[in-house]
Amino acid sequence: MTIYFLSAQTAALKADGIYLGLLDSFERFFEADLAARHFMEIVPEGALPLSFVLGEEFIAHPPDFADVYTGDGEAVIYIKRFEKRGGALKVAAQKRLSGGGLFTLFSEGGRVYLSYDGENAELYELSDRFSAATLKEDAVGGRPVMIAEGDGCICVLNQDGKRVFYNRAESFSTGATLEIVVPFVTAAGCRAKCTFSYDGEEMNLESSVTEETREVAADVMHFAFFESVLTHGDYKKYLSDGLKDSADAIGGYLGDFVDVVIPHSRFYLKHGDIKAAGLVYPVAANLFRVKYFAVETEEAKIANIYECG
Repeated sequence: MTIYFLSAQTAALKADGIYLGLLDSFERFFEADLAARHFMEIVPEGALPLSFVLGEEFIAHPPDFADVYTGDGEAVIYIKRFEKRGGALKVAAQKRLSGGGLFTLFSEGGRVYLSYDGENAELYELSDRFSAATLKEDAVGGRPVMIAEGDGCICVLNQDGKRVFYNRAESFSTGATLEIVVPFVTAAGCRAKCTFSYDGEEMNLESSVTEETREVAADVMHFAFFESVLTHGDYKKYLSDGLKDSADAIGGYLGDFVDVVIPHSRFYLKHGDIKAAGLVYPVAANLFRVKYFAVETEEAKIANIYECG
């Protein structure tokens, strides 16, 4: 089985003691016999090395430091997290909400956490984007909340320490509702303007409008189309007149995918020079299935969509 490796930071990759090269956002692949199992080592700069046995169990149940994507008879392993060296506990911020329980934002072992200590106790692991976050007492709909604001993302907890919102946010405002602008990494530079009401227990999406911020070149138009379906944008504008009549059924046909990816380099050796994209579907914790869909165009519009067999 061909296994592709990617990494959140530059690291050396070894398989059964043999050096295979450096990992980063550029893929490296390894022909693996999962039944035989391979001893893998990944050594990053400035962080603790990882070692694991690569076999069928790893692919079926990935550990929390990796995401695994399967599809087309191959798999991609993305190493998303390394433990930092000297990761002693460090408190970044502490604040009480309306005289109640204590909220603490801290890091340990290179990971970021937000805890609540009151009548009950809660602990949430946050992304690295919260490594320099701040805590702010606020209110939405007249109900108190604690907001951790990170680098382009926010985490909102209610007065009982329950997490009620956690998402990317280019900007946000509070008042009668929570309003956020969510950026998407897409060919058309999509931005979603979302409004949430709050009842003290959960945030409820009231409205969402997705806008495209740049024009799309013809050679990546099919990516922009799938991304527009994902972000609830105006994907109908990419369709031919003949396919627009079936536009409302496209979401059901494609299913509940959570990301759009570029096919790996060897995909085109198998399928030829087609306009295809990989759609990512969640399967279990840290495990995803990638299905490949291609389009056919007529006069620069999509006239057919089909799954690559």
